[in-house]
Amino acid sequence: MATITLKGNSINTTGNLPENGSKATDFSLVATDLSIKKLADFSGSRLILNIFPSVDTGTCAASVREFNKKVAGLDNTKVLCISRDLPFAQGRFCGAEGIENVIMLSDFATGKFGKDYGLEITNGPLANLHSRCIVIINEEGNVVYTEQVSEVVDEPNYETALKAL
Repeated sequence: MATITLKGNSINTTGNLPENGSKATDFSLVATDLSIKKLADFSGSRLILNIFPSVDTGTCAASVREFNKKVAGLDNTKVLCISRDLPFAQGRFCGAEGIENVIMLSDFATGKFGKDYGLEITNGPLANLHSRCIVIINEEGNVVYTEQVSEVVDEPNYETALKAL
């Protein structure tokens, strides 16, 4: 269990992020077109998992915008933006913002991804949503970088994450 804060108040997650060097756990998430995406669908690509509570908050939206800009020039790299938002809300956001370089995926149906990756919030006003995290997976499917943002309203460290690629 990780302890993080929401506006200075302690909250907890279901576990800890995967360890660097470990094999990434498979997932089954819903895309904005309602198709199911699994880890194997991205095999051979470097993945940045940008995980957050809801795209309808300022910090979460900022992280999607920032990665959308930064990934445009990166070879063999995909950014998967993952939340428990409905795919319709994710699609609406991307359409309104002109977001085209990231892939929005939803864990709305079961929350299994959040539990498997140890990042589901267990208490407080954001209970059952995902905490703000970055997980980077290399071409071989191994975790090479993680960041659990300690204060939910703060943005992740984009530069450090990108250097891990």
